[in-house]
Amino acid sequence: MKKFTPVISLLLVILAICWSFWDLMPSYNPDSDLAGSQFSTDRALKHVESISRVPHGVGFPGHKEVRDYIVGELQKMGLETELQQGYTAGDWANFCRAENILARIKGSSDGKALLVLTHYDSSPHSSFGASDAGSGVATILEGIRAFLEDNKSPKNDIIILISDAEELGLNGADLFVNKHPWAKDVGLALNFEARGSGGPSYMLIETNRGNAKLIEGFVEANPSYPVGNSLAYSIYKMLPNDTDLTVFREDGDIEGLVFAFIDDHFDYHTARDSYERLNRNTLAHQGSYLMPLLYHFSDADLNNLKSLDDYIYFNVPVFNLVIYPFEWIWPMFALAVIFFVILLVYGFRKGELQAMEIGKGFIPLLLVLLINGLVGYYSWAALKWLYPQYSDILHGFTYNGHSYIAAFAFFSIATGFWCYNRYRKVTTANLMVAPIFIWLLICFAVGRFLPGASFFVIPLFAFLACFMVVINQKEPNLYLLTFLCLPALWIFAPFIQQFPVGLGLKMMVAATVFTSLTFFLILPVFGFYKKKSRLALIGFLLFIGFMASAHFNSGFNEENAKPSSLLYVLDADKGTAQWATYERVLSDWTAQYLGSDKKVPEQLAGNTISSKYSTGFTYVSPAPLKEIKAPEIEKTRDTIVEGERILVICVSPERPVNRLEVFTNSVPIKEASINGVPLSSHFLENRKGGKLVTHYVSNNEQTELKLSIPPEQPLEMLLYEASNDLLSNSQFSVPARPKDNIPMPFVLNDAILVTKTLRFE
Repeated sequence: MKKFTPVISLLLVILAICWSFWDLMPSYNPDSDLAGSQFSTDRALKHVESISRVPHGVGFPGHKEVRDYIVGELQKMGLETELQQGYTAGDWANFCRAENILARIKGSSDGKALLVLTHYDSSPHSSFGASDAGSGVATILEGIRAFLEDNKSPKNDIIILISDAEELGLNGADLFVNKHPWAKDVGLALNFEARGSGGPSYMLIETNRGNAKLIEGFVEANPSYPVGNSLAYSIYKMLPNDTDLTVFREDGDIEGLVFAFIDDHFDYHTARDSYERLNRNTLAHQGSYLMPLLYHFSDADLNNLKSLDDYIYFNVPVFNLVIYPFEWIWPMFALAVIFFVILLVYGFRKGELQAMEIGKGFIPLLLVLLINGLVGYYSWAALKWLYPQYSDILHGFTYNGHSYIAAFAFFSIATGFWCYNRYRKVTTANLMVAPIFIWLLICFAVGRFLPGASFFVIPLFAFLACFMVVINQKEPNLYLLTFLCLPALWIFAPFIQQFPVGLGLKMMVAATVFTSLTFFLILPVFGFYKKKSRLALIGFLLFIGFMASAHFNSGFNEENAKPSSLLYVLDADKGTAQWATYERVLSDWTAQYLGSDKKVPEQLAGNTISSKYSTGFTYVSPAPLKEIKAPEIEKTRDTIVEGERILVICVSPERPVNRLEVFTNSVPIKEASINGVPLSSHFLENRKGGKLVTHYVSNNEQTELKLSIPPEQPLEMLLYEASNDLLSNSQFSVPARPKDNIPMPFVLNDAILVTKTLRFE
């Protein structure tokens, strides 16, 4: 039986890794027959299906349909609803008319209110918004219905806010926080979001101070499947991605918790964000958060959730959410250092450690980090070279992305076994010193620069315990060592997947490095394996197998469609027209218009119209001139007031449009407003690419710009007026997009774009 111990321990390692993923979220089971006072995923799914029948971005016909549906469902619960309407430009100069949906459940006390929040608009122009954020709307509608069915009277008021125009610049949240009287009543906000169509929902925190009281309240609510860690929020704060809660925190100093899922990122903002593709387990996970939090915080004291203290927190199987204060970071690090030094001295005295052998142990470690780091770093560039079509997936997570993650994880493991097999004559005890040293450096660095990640010291303590066992025993129990490796496996295995999923395959280096670092922490087990070369070979074969699987799924089909884009661009000044695209590898559909005559654009190569990833046109070709009316522009005021030139310009569409974007030359703009709404002074001081404002147009309304500029400098203004009707406009005969194509997300698409230049001397 003893000869099978390495095999069994390896199987236990694999089982522990699987467990770390299985434990992240519930499994969906049909539950339409649950009692009315319980959250039913099936009942929530019916809302998702109704909400995601058509795209419903601001200004599109489906927008009103979805708004009316939500209002009707709230009224069926006996709630009095309110529509808050208004114009906002947010912090990004994205102007629109937003219509928030509001309702309120009265509590028995006069304390702060609990707000549950999501948004109902989908991303323009083709997303069906089933996950982002139809799942959030459905979670709240079903959760509030179940809560009311329970006939429980809450202590705190519960405010339901289904915001509008989140996708355009958090405009609905801006409208509520800065202009609605209820905003001052809010003590805590719970926001439900999505950045994909599956995977576990991660808990993130929005606070201007410490997170201690929020974490304590979250733990007391005791959701069944808590997923979150203090590292994730530290990284989240560094990224340009915001949610509605960002406005609550920045403008209202209101505490909040965000629950968002990010897997199946390839569906994000696309026509594939549909009812059919929303992961049922994921929706059940959102419900498993809302209900206990709703019951807990509707009765908790929300008057003072501010705290100067922070908690480290992370989730692991069995223990759910582990928390401890930031004050423990350096004492725990010091304890790890002391423990290491003691064991080091003891190992030398016992004769189990030798300086020369320890030095040799650094060689395979550095080789593994170097090889896997370089492979991970250059993997995305290499994949795009091999498969140029990947460049058209702008967010960088391909349909076969999970196969690539698995492939490079196995490559990293194989490299580990291969490198350490070459040093198999060095004892495991001596090999373990280098990883301890590296992990101590990592723990010091994160404690100093990224304290949210300081829970990395927990697996290190377990590794030090393994080190103690290995020093003391010639033939240690592999099962005991495997047990001591559980913290590393449970904490780090999900990270290997999370980074490339959430940030795109360009972050594959995070997966390969994390795999390598985790491999080092399993050395107490792997070090005693005699067949490391065979395991390396198996790892490389698995790498090849997953790469082959990815290769055979690298093309596009009806299920996993190619993003394609086509625009008709009319230069109203020159009276010329061009076809334009954002595609780098043209689909057959696009090549009908940008075929042999295509060329790289000159004037249109930059940020001709803003997009999430600053994407410019890739190709243009001549197009026939159509009778597309340019906007009517009227200068209604031009005067000098206190040394500043006040210029008022009115832009009126002469055709149905969805968007107007305005750029200017480098003339400094001291103040600016659109339709009476001032633009942020911070934006005006730091605007990039010359963008002044984007107006997402509803009801074909006009745009009035009021600018304050130096009188001695001429103003040059470039207008981009767009309508998303290229495929339906009677002047064009563009065939329907084939089923293996979808509109490219994050850019202007299926649009007729009119450009016009103005100069004011």
